Amino acid sequence: MKIKSINPFSGKTLEEYELVTFEQAATATQKAREAFLSWRSHTYPERAWLIRSLAAVLREGKQDFARVMTEEMGKVKAEAIAEVEKCAWLCDYYAQNGPTALMPEPIYTEALKSYVRFDPIGVILAIMPWNFPFWQVFRAAIPAMLAGNTVVLKHASNVPGCALKIQDIFKDAGFPDDTFQALIASSGTALQLIDRDLVDGVTLTGSSQAGAKVAQTAGMRIKKVVLELGGSDPFIVFEDADLEQAAKTAVKARMINTGQSCIAAKRFIVHKDVFDEFKRIFIDTMSGLQMGDPSQDDTAFGPLAREDFVADLERQLQDAINKGAAVVRTHEYSGPGYMFPPAVLTEVTPDMAVLKEETFGPIAPLIPFDTVQQAVEIANSTPYGLGGAVWTNDMTRAEVVAANLDCGAVAVNDMVKSDPRLPFGGTKKSGMGRELSHYGLKEFVNIKSVVVAAMQETGPED
Repeated sequence: MKIKSINPFSGKTLEEYELVTFEQAATATQKAREAFLSWRSHTYPERAWLIRSLAAVLREGKQDFARVMTEEMGKVKAEAIAEVEKCAWLCDYYAQNGPTALMPEPIYTEALKSYVRFDPIGVILAIMPWNFPFWQVFRAAIPAMLAGNTVVLKHASNVPGCALKIQDIFKDAGFPDDTFQALIASSGTALQLIDRDLVDGVTLTGSSQAGAKVAQTAGMRIKKVVLELGGSDPFIVFEDADLEQAAKTAVKARMINTGQSCIAAKRFIVHKDVFDEFKRIFIDTMSGLQMGDPSQDDTAFGPLAREDFVADLERQLQDAINKGAAVVRTHEYSGPGYMFPPAVLTEVTPDMAVLKEETFGPIAPLIPFDTVQQAVEIANSTPYGLGGAVWTNDMTRAEVVAANLDCGAVAVNDMVKSDPRLPFGGTKKSGMGRELSHYGLKEFVNIKSVVVAAMQETGPED
């Protein structure tokens, strides 16, 4: 069976790829296991040196790597280059800080010596999404590999070119054969690898539905799983916020990657006293963004990654209109590509799909509130809990709200974004486990306690 890589702006087929069979995938995981037996014996400094080399390869080839992303999933040129640079930053961070974080941790007990080791567990299957096709892979693979694991990548079906390009990057950086492999495989094959005990852990970034299937299969085989799933992040604006900055940041937070981001701000919860002014600035700012060809330097947002994503957003938007929402479309567009002109919604109600579901594209519902309690209740009223933003000049209030938001990350007077130095992940249906920082580094390790007792002295024989 073959899959096609399609340029979402031109609609043209870039290339066709043959899917690997289950038998071929099983052979690849066996090679990864054989490579693991050697890779785990490398010292942390040796692994860190290769990761530094990886950063150099990324920086040297960033224009080419960015082009592949733009062609395959429509990421605008500036954001694609920034994504490659962020991957290099992640490599720098782990090369510098990872070996120290993985050193045995001494624990004081009555024994002669007690400590905790962090040993690799084996072959990790990384099931990754199309929306950040480089960043998601690197943030999953680098900490796992620094810890001594090997990685097999099953990438999204619409970015096979990115998957193979990433495999080449690891090879060019000097990583041993089969320590990182990209499989052009179906979701069914990936589930079989888990179910047949061919991998030792699974990390997935994707939809809540995909996460549930993987978690169920892995759970039956008692395998460690890290899931980073969907989000419906609240962006809360209080009456004392810097409204100009808040509204402009809100647009940026909604429109990053053409709105196709789990941690994009998706619900704008604005105090009633500043609601109308926030709406005006928000719409004016959104209207000023350049829509079009993602390969052009001045394009702010481009096509959605697939044609069916446009239909899904139109369904969510029409549901809101049918139920009484007021809609402002900030752009008109008649050119090529899987385009969805941004829609700003008011008069929204909890029964609308735009509030009940994740909107993976440029739909922005604005919701008024009166009290702090009401803002928190609205923010927590979805099954998701990935991130959230709070805008206010009252830092006491900001931290109280942050403490009460059901999510994995809160940005105060800023937008939510991932950072190699900080743990990343969600609660509720947004996932489990953490990526990044020293927390993510220790997700796929055996945390092993070692206790060394003193030898007991024995007396002379009778």
